[in-house]
Amino acid sequence: MLKKLLFKPGVNRENSRYYTESGYYDGDKIRFRQGTPEVIGGWTKYSNSTFLGICRSLWAWVTLNNVTLIGVGTNLKFYINRGGAYFDVTPIRTEANLSNPFTASVGSPVITVHAVAHGCVNNDYVTFNGATSLGGTITASLLNREYQITYVDIDNYTINVGTNANSSDTGHGGTVRAVYQINTGPAYQAPLTGWGAGPWGYGTWGNGQASNNAIRLWSQSNYGQNLIFGPRGGGMYLYEADKGLSSIQATITIASPAVVTSNMVVAEYSAIELETSGALPTGLETGTIYYVRNYNSLLKTFNLSATPTGALINTSGTQSGTQYISARAINLASQYGASDVPTVQNYIFVSDIYRFVFAFGCNDYGSTTQDPLLMRWSDQEDATMWTPSVTNQAGSLRLSHGSAIITALQTRQEIVVWTDTSLYSIQYLGPPYVWNAQLMGDNTSIVGQNATALASGVVYWMGVDKFYKYDGRVQTLRCDLRAYVFNDFNTAQSSQVYAGTNEGFNEVWWFYCSANSTTIDKYVVYNYVEDIWYYGTMTRTAWLDTGVLNYPIAATYSNNLVYHEDGLNDYEGLSPVPLNAFITTSEFDIDDGHNFGFIRRILPDLTFRGSTATSPSVTMSVIPLNNSGAGYTDPASVGGADNAQITRTAVVPIEAFTGQVFIRVRGRQFAFKIESNQLDTTWQLGSPRIDWQQDGRRST
Repeated sequence: MLKKLLFKPGVNRENSRYYTESGYYDGDKIRFRQGTPEVIGGWTKYSNSTFLGICRSLWAWVTLNNVTLIGVGTNLKFYINRGGAYFDVTPIRTEANLSNPFTASVGSPVITVHAVAHGCVNNDYVTFNGATSLGGTITASLLNREYQITYVDIDNYTINVGTNANSSDTGHGGTVRAVYQINTGPAYQAPLTGWGAGPWGYGTWGNGQASNNAIRLWSQSNYGQNLIFGPRGGGMYLYEADKGLSSIQATITIASPAVVTSNMVVAEYSAIELETSGALPTGLETGTIYYVRNYNSLLKTFNLSATPTGALINTSGTQSGTQYISARAINLASQYGASDVPTVQNYIFVSDIYRFVFAFGCNDYGSTTQDPLLMRWSDQEDATMWTPSVTNQAGSLRLSHGSAIITALQTRQEIVVWTDTSLYSIQYLGPPYVWNAQLMGDNTSIVGQNATALASGVVYWMGVDKFYKYDGRVQTLRCDLRAYVFNDFNTAQSSQVYAGTNEGFNEVWWFYCSANSTTIDKYVVYNYVEDIWYYGTMTRTAWLDTGVLNYPIAATYSNNLVYHEDGLNDYEGLSPVPLNAFITTSEFDIDDGHNFGFIRRILPDLTFRGSTATSPSVTMSVIPLNNSGAGYTDPASVGGADNAQITRTAVVPIEAFTGQVFIRVRGRQFAFKIESNQLDTTWQLGSPRIDWQQDGRRST
């Protein structure tokens, strides 16, 4: 007797394998389309270039010159990617003049730097200019470059110059200009306990209080063709796309005032910084913000001032090397006309329709103290004006539910804002109130800043123990994998969760850390058209759907980006690797398991359409069980194969394969599995059939 195997689409792990009969129970690298399982698309490396750190934020846009750019925020740097190349635009935190700061030890490449109150943390970056040789192998050219810092104490840190010193040297290097980039952040959550972990006075005597060293997260959003971005708990920065990506050479004429000539596109009162391969004239320093004055667009010349409307800077002395105008991002507060720009924030957002810049969890006017529930916005069409007045629309609101604003997202009609306990709808009213906050849901949760996604006008997000959606009202999302996901979830690493859409397949993806992992190693997918779930294993730290890009793009632990749904293989490395894809059904039986059954052949309904392998293949197995819940058995072969290797050779495109394979398998319950691990192979399962008969031994 032939029996057609029809299984419900999606993977269901909410009960036992037998209870979920006629469904699927396990799988990896599989999606469902029109109710049937198929292999997901492969991925290819976006470029051969790499970045430093773990990427936690991606944003793509097209400039007015039709150039595609991608903002890439890692725990160490912030980059702009153009054409596959990464340009470091990490903002400068501060600069300092150091006097004879270097100490070298013979036989060691580690140099100790004495810098009083340097403000650095471990893994920060510093660039030195103007240093003189320590003698021997530690030359000036070796010292005058960028280095990563190892923190020692409040007044000292070390760098590794990569060359062993051939003599000891203390307190030399001359007058050195040290330019510090903004502080780096951790790559993953690092719970801290014990003495000194929490604030003074917290916890029991001698033990302190547990705290959490939060990972580095970024938010970024377009303001026209420019980019406004910032790290969580940090400042707000502006990257101006028309200034270019690489530092542009400049000629500085020593005069009163100094004249700068450069092909960099700038505007009157633009904020710029200078770099040098040698030394700048007296009166100018690297890492210092200057303002463009008297810009001549024809001659490409301008003067400089220390403040937007201050006196022009005079230069004297000599200069050496090559001078450059830096392409780094600059603090938004340093722009001409800036007023009350927040100095600290937890999330940045730009309203597409009304052109306001929002800062969530920021400091209030006239204060440097961060308020985690405060939201502020700039004047309309003015990213630098944050001081409210009767002549503008800048303002603020403090949300009342929860302890901190976590994230925000814009839909077609509103801005949705999450606190740790609630969901708000923010809507534009116009003057005098400008924006209004309406509580839409209480007693909700969200695991992290990047745990939400917008698909087809509906907002989806991952809470601490369930999934939600918002389509005008907050709803708990039915999930067939809820217990499976949250019982195998590292709550200490919840901030790493990253959500993204793959709208070509009607999917929302969440990448997360499993219970025993401190790095992202799993994903769960919701197909919102078919209302089904599936999951698998994958290491992705950030995701961006197809928009201005050709394919969805994701960040990996290999410090690069990959295009998804591109090809059939895992091509992240030097050579392609096959996708190890499989799907396993729940247990099924015949006649409710009253009798054992004997299966003697399979008629697989399978298509390899889309494969480019000459002989694509899968393994199809019928797995017997003696009783429901007894565990899979590995029976001896009885005149045939327990597993059937199904191989088809044909000219591409390969069409449906419906041959038959003879097997001999006996059991009370069965599970059906199909898997593949071959290059250039994809497949889609239809409705396979089995040839079976009763085989005695009635149940008691």
